[in-house]
Amino acid sequence: MRIAVTGASGFIGGAVASALADAHHEVVGFGRRAHGWSHPHARYRMWDLDAGPLRADRDFEAVVHCAALADDWAPLAAAMRANRDGTRTVVRSFPTARIVHLSTSSVYDAFAPTIDAPESAAPVRRFLSSYSESKTYAEFELAGTDAVILRPHAVYGPGDTTLLPRLIAGVRRGRLVLPEGAEVRHSLTHIDNLVLAVRRALDPATPRGTFNVADDSPVILADVLREVFERRGMRVRIASIPYRSAFALAASFEVAARIHRRRPSLTRYAVSQLGLERTLDLAAARTRLGYHPAPTTLEGAEHW
Repeated sequence: MRIAVTGASGFIGGAVASALADAHHEVVGFGRRAHGWSHPHARYRMWDLDAGPLRADRDFEAVVHCAALADDWAPLAAAMRANRDGTRTVVRSFPTARIVHLSTSSVYDAFAPTIDAPESAAPVRRFLSSYSESKTYAEFELAGTDAVILRPHAVYGPGDTTLLPRLIAGVRRGRLVLPEGAEVRHSLTHIDNLVLAVRRALDPATPRGTFNVADDSPVILADVLREVFERRGMRVRIASIPYRSAFALAASFEVAARIHRRRPSLTRYAVSQLGLERTLDLAAARTRLGYHPAPTTLEGAEHW
């Protein structure tokens, strides 16, 4: 297939584009940065979605839309421009292509636990971050199209520039303080499983629709973190703070950040993602996409 991949200069987009090129598809990766991605058997082109629809080289059978502003503290207008309007631009640029859209489990209600959530649990009417709200509206842009929407949670693995680095940065004097000590169930998504879901979604025989994507079974987040630290040779003790206390503390940090026009060191969104259960029902992906993911694995985490 001839496949376009947006956001190829990022962690997820780059992994997807490389895997598809390795599988001998004709891949063109798009990104905002010069020299943002490369592969010996593929091409890379600069394209800023803010500039509007692509004017040339639009003959693709499929598009994997990975480009996004994944910043929970971004101004709402900026998040909407990148995520909602960017998705609209992709739809207009490739009117005849099947679109595989990388959404997020953050479209589910962040104020409450996500417990084996089915896809029908979204959209919601309240949001804890501009990221969640803008990604919800990005999904709306695909209504009535032949798109496949994938909702992963906490994507991790080789090349991760967000999830694991943020947690490591939070370690202070050998201690990491997390809401509820992160002793909660999570459906994590290894990048290889996400790539598998993308490949299944690209199959013209698979149905359009929205699908949760994650590793085979949920895990306890604290157990995963302890293993990561051990593999990296880090002696870290995970300490616990009650969820309500952490949430209130984050709210005060957000108020101060708005007053002083700076980023807060902790957000309510981050607290809700770490301190509440976040598990997904994979039944639809298993039965309709033929998605059979591997279990959570930390093999090679010492090099991530």
